Amino acid sequence: MKSPACCVTVASLVGQRLPDLDLISTTGDVVNMSRLAGRCVIVVYPFTGRPGHPNPPDWDNIPGAHGSTPQCLSFSALYPEFEKLGVKLFGLSFQENDWQRDFAQRNHLAFPLLSDAPRAFSQQLGLHSFRAGNNDYLSRRALVVERGVITHDIFPVMVPAENAADVLKVLQA
Repeated sequence: MKSPACCVTVASLVGQRLPDLDLISTTGDVVNMSRLAGRCVIVVYPFTGRPGHPNPPDWDNIPGAHGSTPQCLSFSALYPEFEKLGVKLFGLSFQENDWQRDFAQRNHLAFPLLSDAPRAFSQQLGLHSFRAGNNDYLSRRALVVERGVITHDIFPVMVPAENAADVLKVLQA
């Protein structure tokens, strides 16, 4: 019998090197996180809504599906604290770049979002995803990366609006 998606155990990604792949950001830049010097945080989220477009089928019934906007907004609000620590922030989802750009502009995000619409980055890294309707969505988590290697894997993210503060505590420890 297959376990429900809410109860799947997902292995930690600590120690893994990020895939050497280019991703398009909402600023129009090409970003290869495996080649970044210093530390960065990758805010992995499933889906951000868009005015006039419905949520995926049964979205309200999927544990942990809701919360991408509060998660991203909390990181944006605390962006100056991450900057003080010299940490770069990026969001990551399967959503197309134009959808992400609209979300980032509407919400005045202080950091870029990266599109993994082809899923190559997440598949090479082994990021967990779930299915709703006919589409796959990344499971919510935050990755702390130093020089292309994951040092902390915050998963699961129980309260998306508190994720940024939790990650800051990890970075400050």
